[in-house]
Order: sequence, then structure tokens, then C-alpha cells
Amino acid sequence: MPFALIGFFSAIKQDSYDFNWLLLLLIVLCMVFARNSAMAFNRYADRIIDAENPRTSNREIPSKKVSARNALTFTIVNSILFVVATAFINRTTLFLSPIALAIVLSYSYTKRFTFLAHIILGIGLAIAPAGAYIAVSETLNLRIILLSIVVLLWTAGFDILYSLQDEEFDRENGLFSIPAKFGRKTAMYISSLIHIISIGIMFLWAYIQDANYLLWSGVGVFTILLIYQHLIVKPNDISRVNLAFGTTNGIASVCLATLTIISYFI
Repeated sequence: MPFALIGFFSAIKQDSYDFNWLLLLLIVLCMVFARNSAMAFNRYADRIIDAENPRTSNREIPSKKVSARNALTFTIVNSILFVVATAFINRTTLFLSPIALAIVLSYSYTKRFTFLAHIILGIGLAIAPAGAYIAVSETLNLRIILLSIVVLLWTAGFDILYSLQDEEFDRENGLFSIPAKFGRKTAMYISSLIHIISIGIMFLWAYIQDANYLLWSGVGVFTILLIYQHLIVKPNDISRVNLAFGTTNGIASVCLATLTIISYFI
């Protein structure tokens, strides 16, 4: 959501498109419906795996809080609502909506055949800023493409850290992930490298739009929090993975979006 809002306000303030409250509402709804679909389908697709994994055995479907049928129904309803919402935006978003859904839903199955599943998840989240910008302008430019690449790499990097928790389970059950394939230490190096590249591209993204001090501050906070999550997760201690994965990344994205959007109004 934060990156979608950056995409929206980038088009409005930097490229002089008209502000429209209804369009903003539709974009927010698209983000909600797409995330609902992706999360529910992930739980549905992984219900058997989750039941066998001690870490995830208390999730909604294995613990009988939600039935598999209801999770699938929830996925279908939200997917339909997503497509309907895009139809009220413009023709381009409507035509692209099945592709967006295919990416965010197919991720749930990718770890069954490729250790690059982290990249697929990154592509799914990278759709957000590009999709919001297209919703306003029906086009893309270098600025928004760079931001989408940042989101892709940022997501892939932190998902590798998150999957450290399931390294042994994935390997024993024939599931694919970078930790399962290369081991914990190498996976952490790969995650660090991916995040270094994402920071470099983020600095380029800020530079080409002649960023002011607020936007640079957002980039700085994002960078510091990215470094912080690598400092608190160590090869011999991954107990703080959830802090790095959820809290730190959540704060980083909100801070970047808030400072970036405010900077556009100055």
C-alpha cells in the first residue's frame, strides 16, 4: 500500500495529472482486494504443508478456524472485486488485471519447483507502484520502473530472511527456497547483496527526480532500517526474524512513503 500511494502521488504531483478522490479510493480498494486474494489463496494452497510444519500448524486452516472452502471462496470473491474495481479505473488496468492476479496467486505454488520463489513474490509486490501509476496515467516512466525494481528486490531480500525459519523443513519435504538450496549463511549473504542493490537503485530513483531533503530523509530511514534487519538476524540466531520481516519492513515502507509524498507537495 505505501508504494502504491507513492505511485499515485508521483503521477499527480510530478507529472501534473488531475487529482481524483474516486480514483484514489479505487486504487486503495484494488490493493486491498489483491492482498486479500493473495493471502487467502496462499493459506488455501499451503494448507497441507502448513499442517505438517510445526511453525505454521496453528494457521487458520490447519487449526480449523477457517475452512479450506471458505478460504477459496474468499479468494474468488476478492479476485472478482479486484477485476471489477480495475474496470472502473481505465481500460489498461482492466486488461492488465488478470496478469496481476496470475502473478500474486501463482506465487503460492512456486516454492514447489523453484528456489526463485522469492523473486516471484517480489514481482507481485512490485506491481503496486506501477499499477497505481498506470491507474492515473495509463503509462509508465523510468522513475516508476526504478521504484518497482526497488520493491521487487527489497521484497525478495526480506523473504529470503523470513524463509530461514523453514530451511530444514523445506529441504526435508522437497520444497524450494534459497536457504534450503544454499544453506543459511550463503542465503543471508544473498539477501544482503540483493538489498545492497535495491538501496543503490533507490538512490538512483531519488536522484533522477531531483529529490529534496524530505525524500532523501525517507531514503535514509529506509536504508538504515534495511541495514538494521541484517544486523539483528545472524547465522547462529534467527530468533528475531519476525521483527526484521514484519515490524522493521513495515516501518521502513511507511516512513519512505510518508516522507516521499510530503516531499511532492513542497
